[in-house]
Amino acid sequence: MRILIVGNGVAGITAARHIRKQSDHSILVISDETDYFFSRTALMYVYMGHLRPQDLKPYEDWFWAKNRIDLLRARVVQIDFERKTLQTSDGQLLPYDRLILATGSKPNKFGWPGQDLDGVQGLYHWQDLEAMERHSAGLQRAVVVGGGLIGIEMAEMFHSRGIPVTFLVRETSFWNNVLPAEESDMVNRHLREHGIDLRLSTELREILPDAHGKCRAVVTSHGEVIPCGFVGLTVGVSPNVDFLRNTPLEINRGILVNEYLQTNLPDVYAIGDCAEVRQPHPGRRPIEAVWYSARAMGETVARTLCGERTTYAPGIWFNSAKFFDIEYQVYGEVPPQRPPDVETLYWEHADGRKSIRINYERQTGAVLGFNLMGIRYRHKVCEQWLRQKTPVETVLENLEAANFDPEFYPQYEPELIALYLRQSGRALQIKQRRGLLSRFFK
Repeated sequence: MRILIVGNGVAGITAARHIRKQSDHSILVISDETDYFFSRTALMYVYMGHLRPQDLKPYEDWFWAKNRIDLLRARVVQIDFERKTLQTSDGQLLPYDRLILATGSKPNKFGWPGQDLDGVQGLYHWQDLEAMERHSAGLQRAVVVGGGLIGIEMAEMFHSRGIPVTFLVRETSFWNNVLPAEESDMVNRHLREHGIDLRLSTELREILPDAHGKCRAVVTSHGEVIPCGFVGLTVGVSPNVDFLRNTPLEINRGILVNEYLQTNLPDVYAIGDCAEVRQPHPGRRPIEAVWYSARAMGETVARTLCGERTTYAPGIWFNSAKFFDIEYQVYGEVPPQRPPDVETLYWEHADGRKSIRINYERQTGAVLGFNLMGIRYRHKVCEQWLRQKTPVETVLENLEAANFDPEFYPQYEPELIALYLRQSGRALQIKQRRGLLSRFFK
């Protein structure tokens, strides 16, 4: 069987690797972005000088031939789903028996005047990194638009080179549509401590050109003109599916797929950022442009194509990021606004750069989610507690088991337990148990 995969991001490459592990099917991965798969989440570290471009490749160049995964650097411009062929921009016709669409995302644009000027871009593709590098020479100020994870990455990138950054965030606090108020305010403070010119409740109105078609300034929603030589548009991403519209493929925002990641067309699947699940699991979104979801989709579709028909089960929600010096992890359900039937235990360190939040059911005490800022917990331990609906008091008794590396990282269990006792008014018997790690990692 000949399997074609369009897109060499984590979704497409995970699918290719797992198909090869389970079968001898012919595999061809097509991408016009790069010759080889690279770690997209690490793009910023190349710009900051922490990594070399070759360090972003998780696999050596010989890996692909050795594992009989063929790679083609080409742009797909048309798909004939009836004849099962792909056409590339250089005229190649490529037949398939099964097709996996893993075309990823593209940065959003919302029709701002000047949004297509030179020096205006997002940060998603390898070519975006190259363009940032080109525009950074002699740059006096950058403006970043949009209060999300890519925006804060771009701000840190410029800051690392001493380039002043103005950060326009339309919300009243950074990422407060995702983070609870305390964590959001922590990020606000941290950005300003690093000298970022954070403008909350401020939107982009227009980007002004110079005489050569390059951006020279932005106009904000308050009418202020801010001179700049670069504008980063980081107001989210959307599925990269425009070239597939007006075809028999059913597309809403993304390519619509069922629980097996199948589209409406025979032998065609979609995974990763470009896929929109028709009936998402409770608490999950139809489109999840997240590395962990893309990887899970790749593994799932590989099983199906290798004869083990498997439904996509995203599992317990997890995400991680970094806000300059503050590492962030979330496990389970920690919405920005706490539901009335949920209690929260929130502890913040005196330095204002570390916090632990545990959400749990008011009625049963079952733990629902963890939000961690500047502190790292073990994935397997937190996931097990959430899956088993472990009571919060049991979690607190055993919280040391979640510490990522207790030899090198401070532990804050006593402070958290003392806070719980004050909040709940209940006496909690803390048991000193040995062998906890072996209990959780059998």
